[in-house]
Amino acid sequence: MRSPDMHGIGNSIRTALLFGLLGGILVVFGGAFFGGRGLLIGLILALGINGFAYFNSDRIALASMRARPVSEVEQPAMYRIVRELATSAQQPMPRLYVSPTSQPNAFATGRSPHHAAVCATEGILQLLTERELRAVLGHELSHVYNRDILISSCAGAVGACVTYLAQFALFFGGGRNDRDGNPFAALLMLILAPVASTLIQLAISRSREYQADESGALLSNDPLALASALHKLQIGVAARPLVKTPQLATSSHMMIANPFSGAKAASLFSTHPPMDKRIARLQALANSDPRFLR
Repeated sequence: MRSPDMHGIGNSIRTALLFGLLGGILVVFGGAFFGGRGLLIGLILALGINGFAYFNSDRIALASMRARPVSEVEQPAMYRIVRELATSAQQPMPRLYVSPTSQPNAFATGRSPHHAAVCATEGILQLLTERELRAVLGHELSHVYNRDILISSCAGAVGACVTYLAQFALFFGGGRNDRDGNPFAALLMLILAPVASTLIQLAISRSREYQADESGALLSNDPLALASALHKLQIGVAARPLVKTPQLATSSHMMIANPFSGAKAASLFSTHPPMDKRIARLQALANSDPRFLR
């Protein structure tokens, strides 16, 4: 089995550029309205809130899906697959959970491989073949190995800072624009800066999803199985969309398929890329290398 590359260069560069744009929005907006002091206050608040989410991401996500830990006796195939993949990647064995949800879905969480948890729903365990399940679990483990929880937390911290500063400026006024400048431009900036920040965060999430598809396909050595699984999940999620609750909304970006979406199109405000594009990329990856399993 070939060694998986956990750092797709194209997606990593794209993520870095998006982070640069996100940071640029923060600096320009904060500097225009508040100067260095207001920017620092907003950043500290954002880091505090997102730091809590980062260290408790596993508990929040597992609770949102009512997941319970399972033993090897209960889920021997899941344990066998995850142990094999973790060993291949030279990583520790994560904790395994099952959610009593009929929608087919899965997610991984945890700030590092030593604090990782992988969860599958009852729906996905019933729907997929073992080969497809192996590919999905490889995708989820790749999220952990790629440190996607850290990346999403950092993006969330900067994005939250922009939002807090915008709200503060809206209710209390920005010091610099009270004295000079175009008030209409300032109002437009108050509206557009948080929207742009949100769009960039979502773009980062979609970029990481593409990278986990690639990394997971390489880890499982079976991109066609992951493509097949995604096709089944696209149909299964559309048939059983979950109700969007605040708790689920904070964890939905971790799941392999958008749990709320039965829609065919992925809008600018989606945390996941379109399934059709993900499947096409995986098929192209399989066709580019004859060593992949068929």
